[in-house]
Amino acid sequence: MGLKWMSLILGFLAIQSLGGLLCMARGDVLHYDFVLKETNFTRLCSTKSILTVNGSFPGPTIQVNRGDTVFVNVHNQGLYGVTIHWHGVRQPRNPWSDGPENITQCPIQPGTNFTYEVIFSTEEGTLWWHAHSDWSRATVHGAIIILPTPATTYPFPKPYAQETIVLGEWYKGDVMAIIDDALATGGDPNVSDAFTINGQPGDLYNCSNGTTYHLAVEYGNTYLLRIINAVMNEEQFFGIAQHNLTVVGTDGAYIKPITTNYIMITPGQTMDVLVTMNQSRSLYYIASTPYAESTVQFDRTTTTAILQYNGNYTPPSSIPFPTLPSYNDTDAAGNFTTRLRALASKEHPVNVPKNITTRIFIAVSVNELICPINTSCSGPHGNRLSASLNNISFETPSIAVLQAYYNGLNGVFASDFPSVPPYIFNFTGDVGNNTLYPSQGTKAKLIKYDEAVEIVFQGTNVLAAENHPMHLHGFSFYLVGNGSGNFNNVTDPPNYNLIDPPEVNTIGVRKNGWATIRFFADNPGVWFMHCHLERHASWGMDTVLIVRNGPTNATSIRPPPAYMPPCSKA
Repeated sequence: MGLKWMSLILGFLAIQSLGGLLCMARGDVLHYDFVLKETNFTRLCSTKSILTVNGSFPGPTIQVNRGDTVFVNVHNQGLYGVTIHWHGVRQPRNPWSDGPENITQCPIQPGTNFTYEVIFSTEEGTLWWHAHSDWSRATVHGAIIILPTPATTYPFPKPYAQETIVLGEWYKGDVMAIIDDALATGGDPNVSDAFTINGQPGDLYNCSNGTTYHLAVEYGNTYLLRIINAVMNEEQFFGIAQHNLTVVGTDGAYIKPITTNYIMITPGQTMDVLVTMNQSRSLYYIASTPYAESTVQFDRTTTTAILQYNGNYTPPSSIPFPTLPSYNDTDAAGNFTTRLRALASKEHPVNVPKNITTRIFIAVSVNELICPINTSCSGPHGNRLSASLNNISFETPSIAVLQAYYNGLNGVFASDFPSVPPYIFNFTGDVGNNTLYPSQGTKAKLIKYDEAVEIVFQGTNVLAAENHPMHLHGFSFYLVGNGSGNFNNVTDPPNYNLIDPPEVNTIGVRKNGWATIRFFADNPGVWFMHCHLERHASWGMDTVLIVRNGPTNATSIRPPPAYMPPCSKA
């Protein structure tokens, strides 16, 4: 295994372009020291400063080979505490470096630093890293590229080149103030002002005409596009005018190739896409639009980049635009997702649990909390917006759950997260008021080591039916089934795909539908599970899975590092 060292420094900076690679060849030791400061700059005709890593938005790309270990020293020179999560990295036995704030660690306070040990194991393809503190991930995120080991190669012809495409967004307001204000009033947070491709809104905005991201390509060659959805609150449709996309990987694992003219990618997901440049030499729009079939407010804008063939030609008077599904096309979203199949080859096998020993059924809901007496609230019916799993709205503790569990501290969390909802009802039909108001608490689910786990996520119509991208830390899991309506434990399981289900870390539970995942609980630790729509996570659509130690040291949580950020300021 190779060891790489890099230093990330957080600070308020102007940013102009996509960050570069942070590491070189296998085994290189790199040290980065940057002086960061608060600098104003303009985007969408508004001037502001944002929190960035190494002065770029999106942040720098980390490139490794499969099985490498990377040490990342994060220096926080920002204004508030921050943590970093390595999204989709399994981190075997090492929850100490997983990153969610007050779940596995307390925040890195301004003026301090913390070194993460990021352990790569079976992942291969594209993942990403992002802040995991309130809404700071809106600007603090970047790509992780995991190449095959030097002795192996891709399960498809080697592409001519690779490019990273990060779907993000731009807020004219301060993102931390936006969520703080929303939580204080109980209302819906303000939506973003524009989506972005590699940090740029695109030339549909007058202020972005000169800065739109251009992807220069050579005719006849095939490129590997590594696409990441870093958007906060909306799934995205993505396409390139007049070019087919061949999806060959998702969430750090390979899949059977899917040829399509669009993809649907949820917040948190990544997709590896091959594109052959076989059209006339010209300019073509790359575009991304939201998928958000719901009654809540959302950003309805379109972001663009330009695919630009190299060579001599007359630019078109009108650049062709891709045909993408409408924002409320649930069939288009579902039809794409159901096409995903694992490669399931000798070199990339699957290991789907067949004999399930732990079953969990989770109702996923948007809810209300009663407005406190003598308080004015901005949510529905004069109440506060909330969200829940099994009718429990998660409350983030002030002491990290991992530290409390490892050290046997009482009173930080309860280990009684239920395996079924407290009420069984018509989840996707007319729901009763007994499901509208959740209880609140910091509850975790304890699972024995190496259990064969099945989780059914059931979307509900409690307050607002939506698509929910559910993410589990510490594991990749198999999406063995999904469907519309209420899950039926008699008629639905016989239709599970147990042969070649995709191995992913984030799945979209369709609006008024369900999804079933399976995995072996072979990674001891404290692992966060939550909706990757940030407003839902902020409202409490979260819980914690604690996988107990196995019988040996090699199947137990590693001891903590010598230093962890303290859970209170000195």
